Amino acid sequence: MTVAGDRLTNFPDSEWVGQRESISWQWQSREGLPYLTCSLLDRWSHGFFTRDFSPRGPIDLTEVLAPGAKVYRLQQVHGNAVLKTTELSPVVAPDSETAAPSYAEADGLVAGRELEALWVCSADCVPVLIADDRTGLVAAVHAGWRGTAAKILPEAIAQLVAQGSQLENLKIAMGPAIAGKVYQVSVEVAAELGATIAPKSAVSATADGICEFLHQLPETPVLADPEPGKVRFDVRLCNALQLQQLGIDLSQVAIAPFCTYSDSARFFSYRRDRLKKVQWSGIVSAGGTSSL
Repeated sequence: MTVAGDRLTNFPDSEWVGQRESISWQWQSREGLPYLTCSLLDRWSHGFFTRDFSPRGPIDLTEVLAPGAKVYRLQQVHGNAVLKTTELSPVVAPDSETAAPSYAEADGLVAGRELEALWVCSADCVPVLIADDRTGLVAAVHAGWRGTAAKILPEAIAQLVAQGSQLENLKIAMGPAIAGKVYQVSVEVAAELGATIAPKSAVSATADGICEFLHQLPETPVLADPEPGKVRFDVRLCNALQLQQLGIDLSQVAIAPFCTYSDSARFFSYRRDRLKKVQWSGIVSAGGTSSL
C-alpha cells in the first residue's frame, strides 16, 4: 500500500524530460516501514528499500517480495563485471557452526531462471533494476561512478540480449541515488564519465573539451560548481544516455525522484555521513510469455 500523505517527488534535480508522465513511483509499506516501487516494473516483485530496514539483508528482504525465491547477491567492487545466476550458488542463511559466507566479486547480476531474487546494495551509487517484458527475466546492477565509467549497464544489457532479450522489451528503473545537484566531482572524473556518451569526433581529447560537449547536450549530466576544477554530475542521467546510445528508448527508463544525500530520513549516504551503511534493492524474475 502507499504510505499515507507521502509525496512521490522530493528533489527536482532527479526529474528529467525523457521520463514518461505515465511512469510513477509508489511508497509501499511492510511492518510500517517504507520501500519504493516503480510502475514500470509492476509485473515483477521488486523494491528499493530504505534505511529503515537496516540491518536486514537480502534473505530477510526476499521474504517481503517473494517468499521462497532463491536469493542472489554479490561482493560489490565498483567494477563492470556482471554474473549470471547460473554461475553462482544461492545465498543461504548461515548457522552458528558455519563460517561467514563469501560472495563472488562483481557489480551486476542477471537471472537465468524463474523465481530468482537478485539484490544490490548502495549508499549514493545507482541501484538499477531491469526486467524483460517477454521472457520475465531480470537483472540488478550497482552503478557507481566507476562502474558507470566502465559501462556496467550496457554490459548487463548485453548479457540479457545474449539470453534472448530484445531491447524494446526491456524496462529499466534507477532507484534513489545521490542527485547531480549535490554530487561534486573533479573535471577529470566528469570527463571519464562523459567519454562514455561523447562521440570521439565531437570533442577534443582534453577533459575540458569533453565537459564542454556535455554542457551542450539538451539534457546535460554536468552542472557548474563554484570550486575551481570541480563540477556537479548526474550519474543516473549519464547511465540513461548510455542506454539511449544502445538504442533503448528513454520511455523504457525511469529515474526515481529521490536523492540519498538530501533525504537523511529515508536513506544512508556515504558522501553525507562517511559511514559504511547501505540500503538494498531487489527484483524477482517472473514467468514470461515465451519459454524460459
